[in-house]
Amino acid sequence: MTRITAVLLAAGQGTRMKSNLPKVLHPVCGRPMVLHALEAARAASTETPVLVVGVGADEVRSRLGENVRYAVQERQLGTAHAVMQAEALLKGQSDYVLVTYADMPLLRAETLRRLVETQQANRGPMTMLTVVYEDPRGFGRVLRKPDGTVSAIVEEYVATPEQLAVKELNVGAYCFRADWLWDALHRIPMSPKGEYYLTDTVELAVRDGLPVQAIVLDDLTETIGVNTRVHLAEAEAAMRRRINEMHMLNGVTLIDPDTTYIEAGVTIGADTVIWPNTYIQGQTSIGHGCSIGPNTHIRASKIGDRCTVFFSVMEGAWLENDVEMGPFARLRKGAHLCDHVHMGNFGEVKDSTLGPGVKMGHFSYIGNAQIGPNVNIGAGTITCNYDGEKKHPTEIGEGAFIGSDTMLVAPVRVGEYARTGAGAVVTKDIPPDSLAVGVPARVIRTLQRNNRDE
Repeated sequence: MTRITAVLLAAGQGTRMKSNLPKVLHPVCGRPMVLHALEAARAASTETPVLVVGVGADEVRSRLGENVRYAVQERQLGTAHAVMQAEALLKGQSDYVLVTYADMPLLRAETLRRLVETQQANRGPMTMLTVVYEDPRGFGRVLRKPDGTVSAIVEEYVATPEQLAVKELNVGAYCFRADWLWDALHRIPMSPKGEYYLTDTVELAVRDGLPVQAIVLDDLTETIGVNTRVHLAEAEAAMRRRINEMHMLNGVTLIDPDTTYIEAGVTIGADTVIWPNTYIQGQTSIGHGCSIGPNTHIRASKIGDRCTVFFSVMEGAWLENDVEMGPFARLRKGAHLCDHVHMGNFGEVKDSTLGPGVKMGHFSYIGNAQIGPNVNIGAGTITCNYDGEKKHPTEIGEGAFIGSDTMLVAPVRVGEYARTGAGAVVTKDIPPDSLAVGVPARVIRTLQRNNRDE
């Protein structure tokens, strides 16, 4: 079996980001840019990738964990020197080495696979990725021989006027034959700046009389590298367009893609409609046939089928099927709304389950509560769950009716089919089939199961 290993370069200081956070950990659509690059590289290789780290290495390790191998570049002596740090891990352990940058989050796995496949068919030692573009953005110019192979990469600061007119640019992604690479790295001379450049491998191959192949990338957005906050915004916008297009091609309607913000990793079912100014973040899943937004923010939540979330906020919450909520409703961590729940405007739920068919009126707060099926929660109902030191539970049984402005002072239980009058302050448990009113609430009547509406 052919062994292909990716080496991603992530040791740079990233000084132009002007940030205490290592550059490769800056997020693009909710995920550190290095994870985008690692995902693509992993899909194009057969072995666990190697990440070359330097500045901020401990923070990068802490964020990424052990799903990648690490090589450390203690001194910043150039790109060839960075790749050389992986030699001890990979020499004799890989047939081909794919080298990319961890600050290029938009390079696709398909592109890297094509790069590898081209090199596998190349009798020479390396294949590189290029792009033809009017704005060079400081990239090196790629010079070709009459037979189409690469003769040199000329960096912008040393290029002649004729060379500066060349529009084919070096992207910075390469596939090498491994045995040749490890020998070549030790033959690269130090530059006048005191660094060793990976681009000098082209000159070495040409000097050895070996062909260097190059494939031209069609999608310019894949070449976006992040060195400044301006580049970060460009990468974010391009990734967002890519994510939105994927969802639309999968049957999701985005009313205005330009004002719809969906992070990587979100899943959305077909025939769901996402309205403008909606943010969907984290590990969120949304089912089929939903209507989400406008002006809605959802993070790390699960939404079933045929739900409506209108002008609302969710974080760490779960909606089952056929739930309606909003406008201006908020679900906090641990909120669980079962099938056919209706939650009105300016309601808030945290660490609570609302059973099937519950109707929760507006201006209510439910916290640390278990609400049984088909309960009606009147407007202004509050679970007083916090005593200043601890939070306490509230339980409401099936079919209960909670009158408007009821205060439920936890811990407390309202029995099945019980009722509270408007403005009641409930400090003691209410038995099933009872009507409680007043401050503090007291039971004034027992309700018959077949005559609960009197």
